[in-house]
Amino acid sequence: MKCFLAPGLAIVAALTGVAAAPFVSTPTTTVVSEPTGLPSPYAISHHNVTTHGPYRVPATTTGAISTDILASTIAPAPPPPQIVDYPADGQLHGAQPMPYTPSGGIGTNGSLPLYKVASDFDYQSIALALYHEWIELDLFHWGLATFSEDDFQAYGIGAEDRFLLQHMADQEIGHASVLANMLGPSAPKQCTYNYPVSNVREYIDFNQKLTRWAEAGVYGFLPHLNSGPAAQMLLQSITVEARQQMVFRQFGGMFPMPEWHTPGIPQSWAWTLLAPYVASCPENQTRLIWQNFPALYILNQPNPARINGSDVWGEITTGWSNTLSTQGIPDDELCIHSNETGIACQAAIARNRSLPLSYPGREVFLRWDPPGHLVGPNSSYVTTTDAREPRFALWLSQLNVTYTPLLNVSLDARTAYTVQPNVSTWLNDPAVNGTMFLAITDEDLFVTPYNVTMVNPHVAALAVYQAG
Repeated sequence: MKCFLAPGLAIVAALTGVAAAPFVSTPTTTVVSEPTGLPSPYAISHHNVTTHGPYRVPATTTGAISTDILASTIAPAPPPPQIVDYPADGQLHGAQPMPYTPSGGIGTNGSLPLYKVASDFDYQSIALALYHEWIELDLFHWGLATFSEDDFQAYGIGAEDRFLLQHMADQEIGHASVLANMLGPSAPKQCTYNYPVSNVREYIDFNQKLTRWAEAGVYGFLPHLNSGPAAQMLLQSITVEARQQMVFRQFGGMFPMPEWHTPGIPQSWAWTLLAPYVASCPENQTRLIWQNFPALYILNQPNPARINGSDVWGEITTGWSNTLSTQGIPDDELCIHSNETGIACQAAIARNRSLPLSYPGREVFLRWDPPGHLVGPNSSYVTTTDAREPRFALWLSQLNVTYTPLLNVSLDARTAYTVQPNVSTWLNDPAVNGTMFLAITDEDLFVTPYNVTMVNPHVAALAVYQAG
């Protein structure tokens, strides 16, 4: 007689080396202990970070790690011939490796999957993802410890919602454990952090932006990993990250998912957006290769805390993330104080706001930093750019990269403005929507979702734009 392990039992056996037998139990609403005989692998060691704030000690090491650099840019090349030549006619064109299985695919030849990184690209990408898991673990806990129940309740975030926030923090333990085990002993450790927020509304906004660029950062590199098994493990974590981002939008009284597609961004974009909020890391912390671009400040960044979120100026707490600020806004202009449908923005499953946060034709005013600022762990990374004079705004959202010209450019003041484009991904699906990304560039280089990284040599500064 053959015995088949249920998928979960097979994974336990593979990770622990212990053969587990199938079992049958009566469903309960609360699991209080593990079933006997089913050992689980240990989660990574972690702790509550007790120190928060900026790093004020001079750096002893600066810059990203590097080795021999073969060229300043990667030259474009034609697509692989096997993709061009495949007829895509619905017929079978190769022998089947086993019944009901088509020819082709990657990692489908029966070889044993190893859940580990397989190249420098894999290591540096997954190490970046681990930095994100660590900050999310701390950030979710920090908010619960910093703000009172009354603070949360004022925004419609009750006890059960706060338990969801705690649960999302616990999820990061599992995510960090998976990634650290695939990286090995040199995996990045927990750090200390500096958050650009002073109240619950700013905290929720920073969370929904951070989880978006962390999610988008993985989507950008996931199909390029050499290790398919590592990509599979990371995929099963990042899908939860996507749900977390949606929850934070709901906590902020915004529509949960206005876009039809979630964009992917290059690793250097994700590291640029994350690094300013990492204060210090342990000695001998693994360093990253990714670039840190200068900060882009959106001077009239849409503010979803306002009744009219597009009628705004200077209400951000920081560059890069452009987290909203509520400081100095009169109570009668904050949507949290309204109960009117279409205006109210207390936490909810969905809010359909009457006044759009942004719209085609809106003038967007920009200022950017010069390169050379120290950022990131222990102030040990330096912002850099290879771009010449900025000439375009790059809007990255959904499946599209769209350029608009920069107008009234002042290189001395490092300011300009551009006009939000009127473009659609599909009919009735505005391309510029949701929590998305805005960069300024010296060239309107044609790129698509799979090769957005090719634009990096042309990026002068970078920001998150709150389009909807």
